[in-house]
Amino acid sequence: MWAGSRVIDLDRERTARLGDKKLSAAEVRHLYDQHGPALVAYARSFVTDAAAAEDVVHQVFLRLLSPEVEMPDVPVAYVYRAVRNAALNTRRNGQRDTPLDPQLGVFKHRGGNIEAALTLEKALEELPEEQREVVVMRIWSGLTLEEAAAATGAPLNTVASRYRYALDKLREKLRPYRKE
Repeated sequence: MWAGSRVIDLDRERTARLGDKKLSAAEVRHLYDQHGPALVAYARSFVTDAAAAEDVVHQVFLRLLSPEVEMPDVPVAYVYRAVRNAALNTRRNGQRDTPLDPQLGVFKHRGGNIEAALTLEKALEELPEEQREVVVMRIWSGLTLEEAAAATGAPLNTVASRYRYALDKLREKLRPYRKE
């Protein structure tokens, strides 16, 4: 689980070093260790190819090590925004959408019910992109709504509405799998 509290600690450490606008290699590694898998899942909400999503995330982290990159005060929101932009560029630059193998789900269902996991994945794919990205950031990445708003550049109330509408749609799709 990628807890938001760890992210805040990293941000506090950076803020304590006044004027420091570069992340060290250790800080980049820490950020990757905490958020890498969630960022790949987030990138997958824009590009359907798992390898392309991993490439997007790796490219963003390589850029973070570049001396030209100046980090804002909230690195996590910056990284999510960078992954979003890079994934959209990859999609726009001609990545062919390849159908996912239904046996290779992106998300693992803890209960072992493959049918429910595949239904969840299909339901996520059917959500509007804006709603899907907020759900992935919030649930799988553990970001707060405020962090999701910073990452997407959308107002907090808009992000909260997208999240609420998405959850309503997902609940409806997954109703047959709920234990009453």
